[in-house]
Amino acid sequence: MLLLIIVLALVAAMMWMYNTLIARKNDVMKSFGFIDVLLKKRFDLIPNLVETVKEYMGFEKGLLTDVTELRSKAMASGNNETDRMGFENQLTQKLGNIMVAAENYPDLKTSQSFVQLQATWKDLEDQIAGARQAYNSSVTNYNNAVEMFPTNLVATMIDYKTKPMFEAVVAEKENVKAKELFH
Repeated sequence: MLLLIIVLALVAAMMWMYNTLIARKNDVMKSFGFIDVLLKKRFDLIPNLVETVKEYMGFEKGLLTDVTELRSKAMASGNNETDRMGFENQLTQKLGNIMVAAENYPDLKTSQSFVQLQATWKDLEDQIAGARQAYNSSVTNYNNAVEMFPTNLVATMIDYKTKPMFEAVVAEKENVKAKELFH
């Protein structure tokens, strides 16, 4: 009888740990899905941005080409989170470079379509930053469960591995220039 109680307790504990891992994995997938929706909105804005700025920014054709190519690579990466995050971080940096380069073009800065696009862009980037924080929180909870005892035993049995964080690109970690705060 005691042996049966111990076996049932172990089975119940294993089921609880398994279900905890599944729930945390699904939370990560849900968080990444939300980021994905926002990034698709950003993808939809990129052609408008490129089209709006290219007539003003003739000297920046290489930058605009890079943005278009990175957009294609990010879209083609599909569900490979690591590759996708790498392309998204590169794309974020290049898009930031466009916004900074726009400062050198007074006609562009006063263009109504660019001003509206810039406001939409800022709002979307703020939403992406918030979604990235939620994703990283979900990944932290998941990774803790995968690495901590005793759930790590179940994670090993079902071949769950840690997931990467969605980290800020180097440019986002740098101090903001005072000039950028007022635009």
